[in-house]
Amino acid sequence: MKHVSTMEALVENTAPNQTPKQSVTYSVSAGFIPLLARLNISVAATSYQSGKFYLLGRNPKGGLMLHERLFPKAMGLHVEGNTLLLATLFQIQRFENVLEKGQFINHTYDACYVPRITHTTGVLDAHDVGLLANGEIIFVNTRYNCLATTSPRHSFTPVWKPPFISQIINEDRCHLNGLAMERGWPRYVTAVSRSDTIDGWRDRRTNGGIVLDVETGEIVCNDLSMPHSPRLFKEKLWVLNSGTGELGWVDRKKAKFQPLAFCPGFLRGLAFAGRYAFVGLSKPRYERFEGLPLDDRLKAADSEPWCGVQVIDLETGICVEWFRIDGAISEIYDVAVIAKVACPMSLGFASDDIKGLVTHGDLDATALKKTK
Repeated sequence: MKHVSTMEALVENTAPNQTPKQSVTYSVSAGFIPLLARLNISVAATSYQSGKFYLLGRNPKGGLMLHERLFPKAMGLHVEGNTLLLATLFQIQRFENVLEKGQFINHTYDACYVPRITHTTGVLDAHDVGLLANGEIIFVNTRYNCLATTSPRHSFTPVWKPPFISQIINEDRCHLNGLAMERGWPRYVTAVSRSDTIDGWRDRRTNGGIVLDVETGEIVCNDLSMPHSPRLFKEKLWVLNSGTGELGWVDRKKAKFQPLAFCPGFLRGLAFAGRYAFVGLSKPRYERFEGLPLDDRLKAADSEPWCGVQVIDLETGICVEWFRIDGAISEIYDVAVIAKVACPMSLGFASDDIKGLVTHGDLDATALKKTK
């Protein structure tokens, strides 16, 4: 399959002591951009290793527009309407798209995500994030082994923990990581183990992984290898069995994982559009990623691990398109699909762009009366 390795990129350095000038090559399959056009979507992705928040869209010339911002330890993503959530090292950012339909910036960008609300949580190793029906943010608080919401006073408010976790404590015991939302409510989570001792999950990486039902606290699937990114799509519970490199779904009646496709990498980040899954891949170069079944799968396939996003046809299990990163960046954490947006951009905090872009809503002459 032919690919293109030259593309536009906008990089903002939000960490003064960190330089993005490293050897990195981005490439895409020939059909990646046409597929985005047919589905009328763009794609967001994060890389906590590099602190990069990516937006992948179509430029007016028909090529890929790769827009980058730097946020320390960029992790979980959630896109809903005009809202985009991003979990970072010690904060959760709430972005809003400030452009109306038909509006553009520089005749190119049809969405501009501006960080409007910053929730300072402290370092919690926050993973997946979601938006509750009431508009509140919910996130996986991995250090404290729980689901939590943001708080106007505290770092977080715990709202749920697995039944096997005995207390809310700053000990990453089970490595709770993934969150599947259903109609504005947390429905399923993934964890690397059922451990209730500090760092206990590290000894259970090969086959201790589980998927839990938040409503009942029951385990709906076990014997997984470092599962991540549970998602509900078309009445199926999808999950990434990261330690084996498999995308699959959970047969909830049989409590069994059904693999659909093998992807050459440690998998994290999953989103859907049409009949396709967008899957994030990382190179398992860190100690916690070594010694997993994925190693043998890669050897058997005579393949090197990828970093990037592969597009899997849900009807065939075949990778039909891809976006690949080579060089200094070797991992992806999360992937999200942005519907009805061709070419998105975002603002960070290090340039004058965020100071100069001012928007406002319509005049509300009744606002003061409502507060009396």
